[in-house]
Amino acid sequence: MDRNPSPPPPSRDQAEEEAAGGDCIGSTVYSKHWLFGVLSGLIQTVNPESTKSNSDDEEQQMELDEEMENEICRVWDMSMDEDVALFLQEFKAPDIFMGVLAKSRCPRLRVLLHCLYDSDPPTLLETSRLLLTCLSQTEVASVWVERIREHPAIYDSICFIMSSSTNVDLLVKVGEVVDKLFDLDEKLMLEWIRNGAVQPLDQPQEESEEQPAFRIVPCVLEAAKQVRSENPEGLDVYMHILQLLTTVDDGIQAIVQCPDTGKDTWNLLFDLVCHEFCQSDDPPIILQEQKTVLASIFSVLSAIYASQAEQEYLKIEKDLPLIDSLIRVLQNTEHCQKKPEDSAESRTGETKKSDLTQDDFHLKILKDISCEFLSIIFQVLTKETVAQGLKEGQLSKQKCSCAFQNLLPFYSPVVEDFLRVLREVDETLADDLEEAFPSSKVHT
Repeated sequence: MDRNPSPPPPSRDQAEEEAAGGDCIGSTVYSKHWLFGVLSGLIQTVNPESTKSNSDDEEQQMELDEEMENEICRVWDMSMDEDVALFLQEFKAPDIFMGVLAKSRCPRLRVLLHCLYDSDPPTLLETSRLLLTCLSQTEVASVWVERIREHPAIYDSICFIMSSSTNVDLLVKVGEVVDKLFDLDEKLMLEWIRNGAVQPLDQPQEESEEQPAFRIVPCVLEAAKQVRSENPEGLDVYMHILQLLTTVDDGIQAIVQCPDTGKDTWNLLFDLVCHEFCQSDDPPIILQEQKTVLASIFSVLSAIYASQAEQEYLKIEKDLPLIDSLIRVLQNTEHCQKKPEDSAESRTGETKKSDLTQDDFHLKILKDISCEFLSIIFQVLTKETVAQGLKEGQLSKQKCSCAFQNLLPFYSPVVEDFLRVLREVDETLADDLEEAFPSSKVHT
């Protein structure tokens, strides 16, 4: 009777391990050896040992065989078990799958990008999550960026989601994808900035209405407004996207070139810093929660202010609330950077040193951005504005002292010019400030 040959007898150690259930994953009956075999087979399918050049072989490689598909489906079902999921994570299986997705030429493994064209929010949410995971894998991120560039329709799909969706979870995840893309690849960011920036002159009006040209900045603003009240982390993401846009000249122009877009951007960010974040009745420590979003907002406002000083929405009377917010942030930064003097608090061990260092790093970024923005505003203050600021309290002695303490010595010329204007309004206050800050004394 014909039969398959028997496997070689197991070694004593192997027999003992299997007898003890060593091949089982956790408390399940799933086999480790079988799972490793599936993963190895999947890798070999994508990276065959011998690559043939004829078209028939290339065509065969474009499809997974039925057995491999069934085995991958079994792995998917198995991963619903907690023990299996932990085992897969322990042996870096997600990295393997991400690498396979990036390198494979199989349509069923590349269908992920096309899921972004779907209209079903749950599908879009899970697709965005998986895409963000792919982009977060250093080894394959560049491959995914390139594939996204090869699918221009993805831009329209993402812009449509940002501009029209009311699903906050979806908007946050899509924002994280855009933020990651722009952070990874400036070239892609520039391409998306320029998409829809210019409407073709020969395009009929009817066609223009049926197929609107999405512009990235209005779409980002709409998404930011939608997530503003429900998801602070999501708002942080969209503010960082705007900040990334202002790192290139085309991005700044995309914001300020269209008056409506510039006004909408300015009004939203102005309202956030003057009426929502770091308010006078907030405890100073709240700055630790808001430091990254405030850094992004001030950075964008500063870029708009520096490039569009004559715009209607940048009227001089709006300078005083901004000065008030900037100085309050600087005051709270000083409070947060103070080291605890109590010996019990200072003996926290090595475990919190990295957290403190990270906090200090982000606070320093916020401080630097705030000082730069404040210096820009100080340069355009008129005598009338300074008088109004003294009357309303935005430029009190205490607040001017805080501003000087942070602006000096790097912005000495700005401080000197401010003192000249201040002296015309309140000579006594100007003398007091010069005495407190000798390096600020106006040179004659």
